[in-house]
Parts: sequence; C-alpha cells; structure tokens
Amino acid sequence: MKFNQNDTDALLNLLSWRRDVRHFQTTPIADDQIDLLLNAIELAPSVGNSRPWRFVRVGNDDLRKSVYQNFKSSNASAADVYSDEELENYNNLKLAGLKEAPLHLAVFTELNPELGKGLGRQTMPETLIYSTVIAIHNLWLAARTMNIGVGWVSILNPNELNSILDVPDDWQFTGYLCLGYPKFDAKEPELHQTSWQKNVKTNWIER
Repeated sequence: MKFNQNDTDALLNLLSWRRDVRHFQTTPIADDQIDLLLNAIELAPSVGNSRPWRFVRVGNDDLRKSVYQNFKSSNASAADVYSDEELENYNNLKLAGLKEAPLHLAVFTELNPELGKGLGRQTMPETLIYSTVIAIHNLWLAARTMNIGVGWVSILNPNELNSILDVPDDWQFTGYLCLGYPKFDAKEPELHQTSWQKNVKTNWIER
C-alpha cells in the first residue's frame, strides 16, 4: 500500500495533538472502543516478535486506592529535589488523573518471554521494554483518534506496585496509564502552559 501527502499531513496533525492528559471526565469508555484500543496494541512491533507487553486492567476500588497512595508518597519524595519557586511550581502541577479516569491500565514487560525465542535481544535485552513502550504509543495514538485521553503516571514505586497488583516476579513495571475522555482540549501541552518546560528543537548530530 502506498500513502500520499494527505496521509502524512493527517499523521503529523495527530502527533501534534497527542497530549498527556491529567484532567478527565468520569464517563466510562464503551467496551467496543476498548476493543479497538486492544487492536491497536496488537499492531505494535516487538523485538523478535516476542510480544512482551502485559496489560493489567485495574478496576478494583481498593487496588486503585493503594495505587493512589503509592503515587502520593512517591510524589512527596520526588518533590524533595526542588526548592523555592521550583518547588512551589511543582506542587501546583496536576501530575496524575488517578481519581477521575474511568480506565486504569498497569503495563508490564515480561523479561524472559518464550515468544520470539530470544531473537534480537541477546546483546540488548532492554529491547523488550522498548517493545512495550511502542505498544503503549500505539494505544495512545489510537485513543487520540477516538477522542480518548491517555495520561502516563510515572511517579510510582515500581516494586510496591508489583506487590499491590500481585504480578509475576519476571514482569517489570513499565507504565501506569489513565484513560478517559478529557475535560477539555488544550491547544498547548500542560507543561508548556505552566512554563515548566517548553519543547526544544531536535537536530541531527553529524558524524
């Protein structure tokens, strides 16, 4: 199949409107839309076709409360690296939509999957985690086309989270995703709006 300039423009427009969403409506996501998101994950490439990603749908209220407490304590520790005005700005940031988002997905990487028979990862085993991240990005972009927001919560204690969700020892925590319909569409990403960090231009390095 050959693509054209319209396809390129549509993709670049989609990429420009991808957001890390923290402000969610509580409206549930329909099952048929969740199925489409699963299909997007299935289309992701993986090293040696190992398919190492493991998604856990966290719906239990008690588990969600434990995850939120994990976030609160981790966030308090993370704030210790800042001081003065930066600390004030940090504390004013909304860094997770854990309480509002209707769908929570904890994402793990199986570190020694049978699938793929080890192909492509003998010298770089971390490519398993890269594969999981690509699967997350597939889901993220597909969700955006469906007007569903995704927020990646990274301020968590991985070992504690593995224990909370009782997953196998060889599953490495990779990301915790909040999904739901955004409360609003922001023209600028939130960290741009708050002047925390603007984008900087990417340049090639010549060798």
